Amino acid sequence: MSMFKNVLVGVDGSSGGRDALALALRLLNAADQLTLIHVHLETTGIVVHEFDSSARDDAQKLLENEREAAGRTAELLSIGAASVGAGLHRVAEQNAADLLAVGTCRHGLVGRVLLGDDTRASLDGAPCAVAIAPLGYAQTSAPIEVIGVGYDASPESDAALALAHTLASDSDVKVRALSVVSALPYAYAGLAPMNLGSQIDTLLGEARDRLDTLDGVEGRAAYGLPGEELAAFTEEVNLLLVGSRSYGPVRHLMLGSTSRHLTRTARCPLLVLQRAASKPDPGQVRPRAQATLEQ
Repeated sequence: MSMFKNVLVGVDGSSGGRDALALALRLLNAADQLTLIHVHLETTGIVVHEFDSSARDDAQKLLENEREAAGRTAELLSIGAASVGAGLHRVAEQNAADLLAVGTCRHGLVGRVLLGDDTRASLDGAPCAVAIAPLGYAQTSAPIEVIGVGYDASPESDAALALAHTLASDSDVKVRALSVVSALPYAYAGLAPMNLGSQIDTLLGEARDRLDTLDGVEGRAAYGLPGEELAAFTEEVNLLLVGSRSYGPVRHLMLGSTSRHLTRTARCPLLVLQRAASKPDPGQVRPRAQATLEQ
């Protein structure tokens, strides 16, 4: 299971870094390039000097220990930056990485994704896809047998679906897609029409029809709030793929409200793709009618 050839993993000696490394190893083949990166904060010249003189050996030892625990070859890199997120972004850009793996807040619930400030900063503006491991993943990870995709017929979700097929192509991994139909805006304002129920049924039917056109996908449509429905969906899959929001810099990851919600509530690893510069390979996703789901 791999299409990521150049992967960065942020490590800091905590369980979150080891969770990120465990997830990266699930997504890599032995021949793929793996780099473990430790970012130390440099806010003043004094801090930089202290790191250079007294902490560089400790950082190198930390990285070597993490590599030894991983049991595979990896490049090691320790850098200084104004923030962890800025440091990870810089290295990802310079190294043309196609995946950055990060862990979650150590104060969250085991099995859940809950981002601390450093991890959250690693997401917005990232120049590549970001994989987020839930707390405790290093101890509880299971083979990826079912890949889920949040699908809304947008170019971003088409790209996520194409990636899911690529990851599943060399194995018996199943691909499932969930399309969520949200209430129309006026329903929340108490101005819902008398036939709201029939309108929702129509939208659900259209969503199911689109899912039926997708080859190799077990599709399901649901009515509700996208973030909540997709969070529940993470109980059924081993990895959830979602697209970045459809505005912001091309080839950079920008979180929308749904993906932000999932970074707090997902119960399985989350893989968020950066905004695509072009449409996915049409051979990966079959043509379908234009979307009518509420975004």
